Amino acid sequence: MSGQFESTVEIDRPVGEVFAYLADGRNDPQFSPRVQEISRTPDAPTGVGTVFRSTVKDAGMKTGREFRITGFEPEKLIRWTEQSKNLVTAEGGYDFEALPGGRTRVHIFNTLEGHGFGKLLVGLAVSAARKDAPDFGRRIKAAAEAAA
Repeated sequence: MSGQFESTVEIDRPVGEVFAYLADGRNDPQFSPRVQEISRTPDAPTGVGTVFRSTVKDAGMKTGREFRITGFEPEKLIRWTEQSKNLVTAEGGYDFEALPGGRTRVHIFNTLEGHGFGKLLVGLAVSAARKDAPDFGRRIKAAAEAAA
């Protein structure tokens, strides 16, 4: 079983700046309070094949996560897939659109999939993620605008 959540947000920064900020997954803790720590391998600019390893806290439990960048087109899109063996895993991305006045529209989406016992939990995870999606978008907006 799987389910998707998404959000779209407009950010008061040029698309190149927003793309660069979100491409560096090490910025995730600035807008995702569940991310406790994160690293990038290799320690080089992000591109297809880059892996981000993180420790996240969900429902009071810490888990390790590993995401590989599978799609990367500067100022257009970023795609990732989770390689971790967790009960619920994610696959998703960002789509970027330059707007007039040096603004950027970002469409954020993730598909959550349950594995084993996680098939019973994924519905709750998707429901919680959908409920948080507008706030998640607002946190990204605030963090990306503050970073510039």
